[in-house]
Amino acid sequence: MQTFLIAGLGNPGPQYQWTRHNAGFLFLDRLVHLENSPLNRKSFSGLVGEWSYRDNRHIILKPQTFMNLSGKSIMQALQFYKLPLSQLIVIHDELDLPFGSVRFKQGGGHGGHNGLRSIMDQLGKGDFLRLRIGIGRPPHGDTVNYVLGTIPPKQMEHLSRVLDGGVEMLEMMLDQGLPKAMSLFNNKSFLEG
Repeated sequence: MQTFLIAGLGNPGPQYQWTRHNAGFLFLDRLVHLENSPLNRKSFSGLVGEWSYRDNRHIILKPQTFMNLSGKSIMQALQFYKLPLSQLIVIHDELDLPFGSVRFKQGGGHGGHNGLRSIMDQLGKGDFLRLRIGIGRPPHGDTVNYVLGTIPPKQMEHLSRVLDGGVEMLEMMLDQGLPKAMSLFNNKSFLEG
């Protein structure tokens, strides 16, 4: 098995903790809670930990640079561990998916997502795996206030189930490969029990 750099995107600081844009951070918080793999080192302008899964070590990274500079932190970690882009998984919020959906996507553009834009600026291309956590679109066009808005209470009730589904997907991808994980999970909503 390969070692992956698993990077969750978000903004540091308590005022951003429960915002939609921090879905990547919330995912990593859930993963380290479930797997008891703390993010306890400061390095690469971020918080770093290791996750041992089926006797294989993966690197977990929460950039602390703010979303718009996430690429800097991820680039430093990739270079330090000498990992190719094929061993990078970026976890981020996704406006184009409804809340409750979590989907893998291989490569692609940044779709206006500043964290992805920063990573692609640093790496020169977008050939990396993304785990996209659906946050839905706002009813009116103002996406900036929407993504930086707090997750509403009704969605908070379901958040841990959605994140657990994402963790299950990630484990399935590591165990059985991306096509299998995509075919089993990409059309599923984790809102139903």
